[in-house]
Amino acid sequence: MSYYFVIVGTEDNPLFEYEFGTSKAGGDGQARFPEQARHMNQFIVHSSLDIVEEVQWGTGQMYLKCVDRFYNNYVSCFLTGGNVKFMLLHQPPSSSVSSTSNPRSSTSTIATNPMSPQTEEAVRAFMLEIYESWVKTIMNPFYRVNMEVRSPIFRQRVAAAGRKYL
Repeated sequence: MSYYFVIVGTEDNPLFEYEFGTSKAGGDGQARFPEQARHMNQFIVHSSLDIVEEVQWGTGQMYLKCVDRFYNNYVSCFLTGGNVKFMLLHQPPSSSVSSTSNPRSSTSTIATNPMSPQTEEAVRAFMLEIYESWVKTIMNPFYRVNMEVRSPIFRQRVAAAGRKYL
């Protein structure tokens, strides 16, 4: 499965972007987005912001689960107290698309079923770990609200959380 993670600020500006692949079930951690569709990731996530803004006021939860689906792309969202949005676009391998529609072939691996409870729990755990790193990052006295995060340590922590949970 391929993942595109982005942190969106309060002014709908991207603060951090990271693309990676699954490290579970023999994955090598490399994103496998088709080259002709790679540029669409930002547009898909940005279009999901409207849905997030509708859903966020109807629930008291920080983790909104999967909020949008665009063809074979699923978008999950986590909200911070400061209205910063963690958006994760995940795309299962094209060979597993047919297996997700077959109820008899439901497996517990994350890569084969993006809507399974196991996947939702893994994404939630990933988002919570990123949230802890985010809080530590924005506590830096030199950080200003809606400033792009360029910290290599934060990028390493996102990569480590991706390997650990996804």
